[in-house]
Amino acid sequence: MPKHVLRRVMTATTAAVGTLALGLTDATAHATPTLDYVALGDSYSAGSGVLPVDPTNLLCLRSTANYPHVIAAATGARLKDVTCGAAQTSHFTQAQYPGVAPQVNALSAETDLVTLTIGGNDNSTFINAITACGSAGLLNGGKGSPCKDRHGTSFVDQIETNTYPALKEALRTVRAKAPGARVAALGYPWIMPATADPSCFAKLPIAAGDVPYLRSIQERLNSAVRRAAEETGATYVDFSGVSEGHDACKPSGTRWIEPLLFGNSLVPVHPNALGERRMAERTMQVLGLS
Repeated sequence: MPKHVLRRVMTATTAAVGTLALGLTDATAHATPTLDYVALGDSYSAGSGVLPVDPTNLLCLRSTANYPHVIAAATGARLKDVTCGAAQTSHFTQAQYPGVAPQVNALSAETDLVTLTIGGNDNSTFINAITACGSAGLLNGGKGSPCKDRHGTSFVDQIETNTYPALKEALRTVRAKAPGARVAALGYPWIMPATADPSCFAKLPIAAGDVPYLRSIQERLNSAVRRAAEETGATYVDFSGVSEGHDACKPSGTRWIEPLLFGNSLVPVHPNALGERRMAERTMQVLGLS
């Protein structure tokens, strides 16, 4: 090959290689950075009762198939999961158990994303309401509204007086610790159907008139989470629509929440693996991560 032709080939090759290198450098520079993701919250966040259990902290009954892990796997995020079963809003800033640090200690200025489900254990709202109404339902043979008749507005009064302000304070603390993060506060998927299902009494022994009563308590709790999120600049993830028809009365494979009795989990009235996946999917949809 003549020298002048060889020089032209070499020049063209060098230019092509340079262009390719510049293209690769540019693509790398514009690649989406890995999200630093911190998951906070209670047993609905932790996936308590869903296998496999995270062996790093058995006290918290945390699952490695909970919605934070599903989100991290789908987005490639770098996850720090400090969710813990039975957590209250106070455990964002106080140790829940010896050796279990306050949850907000996991946050930093480098945190990009925070998710949390919290508030249901404040005032023992969930456990007290389910226990009280379940006991009343059994004693009353499933008839009437004995729980509502006895407790009236006491549960929602506690939510408004105590839980709602505690939620706002907790979210403000999260914002202060992770000022650049996007914060998503998740509501709770429906536990009860809108109206009584007689076939469900064996699994959820709630009197017919107390089914809408319990549902109204959960609705008020979710409302408190939503308002606290809106007032502190967080994003509220609403499950009221998407979880309809997936309550604890539905059959396995359809329900997202396990019933009180005869369910498939050691932790009743909590999301199962399907529920955790659907919570993750809805959260990613709301946040534009899917």
